[in-house]
Order: sequence, then C-alpha cells, then structure tokens
Amino acid sequence: MKKLGVVLAAGVLAASLALFGCSSNSTAGNDTKKDDSAKADTSYTLVTDGTLTMGTSADYPPFENLENGEAVGFDVDLCKAVADELGLKFEVVNNKFDTLLTGLAAGGKFDVVLAGMTVEPERAELADFTDTYYVDDQAVAVMKDGAITKDNAKEELNKAGVIIAVQSGTTGETYCRENFPNATIQPYGNSTDSFAAMQAGQATAVCTNAAVVKKMLSEAYSDAQVVLEVATGEEYAVAVNKDNPELTKAINEAIKKLEKSKEITEDDSKRGQESMQKLQDDGTVEKLAAKWLG
Repeated sequence: MKKLGVVLAAGVLAASLALFGCSSNSTAGNDTKKDDSAKADTSYTLVTDGTLTMGTSADYPPFENLENGEAVGFDVDLCKAVADELGLKFEVVNNKFDTLLTGLAAGGKFDVVLAGMTVEPERAELADFTDTYYVDDQAVAVMKDGAITKDNAKEELNKAGVIIAVQSGTTGETYCRENFPNATIQPYGNSTDSFAAMQAGQATAVCTNAAVVKKMLSEAYSDAQVVLEVATGEEYAVAVNKDNPELTKAINEAIKKLEKSKEITEDDSKRGQESMQKLQDDGTVEKLAAKWLG
C-alpha cells in the first residue's frame, strides 16, 4: 500500500471503529449523530431524504463484499462514517460493477458510488469524483503449481493460449489489454468469479487491484501466488452524480473532518507521526488493517 493509502486508511478506519465498531448493515440505516446541532445539509439532493445511499459491487474484498447477506468492508465503513458526519442515515445498494456509473448518472438509484473505483478520464465523463481516499496498484496471481513465476511472468503472461481473468469494466481489464495483447483477456462479472475460474483451470491468471489479490489469496486461495505487481498508483475516490456538486463538496469536507478528528495528516509532520503512533499503540490500525486490508 502506498503512503497515501496508509495514512487515509488509518484515519478513516479509526474513525469508523470509534463511530460504528466493526459491524455494518447493508440495508438498515445507521443512527444519525447524537449531537442535536448536527443536521443534514439541504443544499444537495438525495435519492431518499435523510439517507446517504451508496451504490457498490459487493464482491471486491477488502473494500466491499457480502457477509451473511450484509455489505462489509473498507468502503462501507468509510461511507458510513461520512453519512454520520453529515447527519444522515446510511444504506447500501448492490449492483454489478460495470453498471454503477451509468446508474449513478441516470439518478434515482443511489447518491454515491464506492467500489474500489479508480478515477479515470472516461469515468469522469459520467460522474464527479471526490478527493482521493486510497491509492492501489495492479497485481497478477496464478496457481502455485503452474509454470508462470515471478521471474518469467511478464513474458509468459503475454503469450497465445494464456487466459487472464479480469473483472469487467475495471482498470485491471484495461491494464491487461494494453500490456498482454497476445493473451486472451476474459472478463467476469465480479472478482470472485475471476478467482474461481483460475482455480478451476478455466483461466491461467487473475489480474486486479493488489489489495484485492492479497485479500483473496490470504482468505480463500492459498494455492495461488502473486507473480507480478505493477506500481500503477491508482487513486480511489467517491463518485457523485454530476448534477449534485454540493454533495461532492460535503463529502470532501466530511472526509477531511474524519482525518482531522484523529489528527492524521498526509505529510510526515511530527504531529502526524505522533497521532499515527497513538493509533498503532492502541491496536486500532493493526486490527482494522488486518481485517480489511490484509
């Protein structure tokens, strides 16, 4: 994880722990702030009055996935914390990843999209994006008993007959099409199906964001290994309908407050270092990083 990812993840996750503990609910709204002075801003519009509705594709751990029918993960905790900061209830709507931005642009389904989504020019044509809250890279995994290793991955992956499973509409798909033109790039509806295809021998490799690859390998695919990591520096942000600029502004302000509440800064100032150390000492960072970011 890059430095920016560490800093923001620590700040947001610590705030989430303080506000909500380690549980989440994909359908029921969270309680609004107890402070009577905290009221929802009326300068932006919401699909449901008084509720921040998050669109996601809950198949992308550690950012979002389903556990016992409920959406959990880093993005879910982040959006919950933002909703609470804005004095709003919270709800999650689960859709396929490649339909999220068109659904957001059409209006009426959800107010924001958090789905481990990288900011790209094509996506920015469909939605506005908040400030970056996480930075990630690309990674490729293969089964351990295969012929592809870290030493030969770049060459072997770019050969005819190689099938690389990707999640449809993601930056992983774009990266593979640009860098492995001789291989067959096979899109799947979600990352879970991509890994299952590799394990079943229907694909040679899986390519997706590094945090997702590491999480999947640590929890479900110990018979696979990472053979390639590429420092693509992909910036994750919250997508907001273009007709709702005040909501984008409000979310940016909310995230800054969440960081400030834990005295987390992006630079290496003494204050930032001391605050990070406090969070490390009390186990907050370790517990939540282990849970969500592997």
